[in-house]
Amino acid sequence: MQRPERIAIDGPAGSGKSTVGEQLARGLGYLYIDTGAMYRAVAWLALKNGVDAHDGPALEQLARRAEIVIHHPHIEDGRQYTVTVNGQDVTWDIRNASVTGAVSLVSAHPEVRAILIAQQRAMAYRQKGVVMVGRDIGAVVLPDAELKIYLTASLMERARRRYAELEERMGVGNVTLEEVLNDIERRDEIDKENMRPAKDAIVIMTDNLSVSQVLEVIYGYLEDTP
Repeated sequence: MQRPERIAIDGPAGSGKSTVGEQLARGLGYLYIDTGAMYRAVAWLALKNGVDAHDGPALEQLARRAEIVIHHPHIEDGRQYTVTVNGQDVTWDIRNASVTGAVSLVSAHPEVRAILIAQQRAMAYRQKGVVMVGRDIGAVVLPDAELKIYLTASLMERARRRYAELEERMGVGNVTLEEVLNDIERRDEIDKENMRPAKDAIVIMTDNLSVSQVLEVIYGYLEDTP
């Protein structure tokens, strides 16, 4: 049985796709590509250069000129991967609150998406094995991926997960659960046009599943992939 070379994992914010995708890629020895990190990199560039997140043409030029690369992690500081922009390591910079606040607006521009989707496809086909995670990987970026997974969870469960993640990273008291829930609702609304599960995706509701249980389900489908 041949193992699929391209695995697409999609889902809304807080559905667990990043954690699951990273652990699946590590278990398979594949490259983990979080496409959201690429949109974050463009948002980071926009903030750094004073470009309005509503200005599609200006963002298009930023994205076109930027060399955004995702590598296997080369520093052991808890990162899932290393992201460089024009050679600069921005792995943690793109995770700050200002980038998080801007990324949904930046990623909503079709011209930005067109550039990054082309780059994502090229990355997927340069590698022997890839787990690619995002909002529309199975439906748009890699429609020929051999295995397509769509992870989802209730709004409150996704907010709880993101809140716990932020508390661990930033410490207690920096953000409230209500603020996180409102932010996820806002991002869902902005992202809804680009959150498209592929018709042949396997949908997994993760509310009552641990990461290891979700991985167990996916490995089951991996074994059944022709």
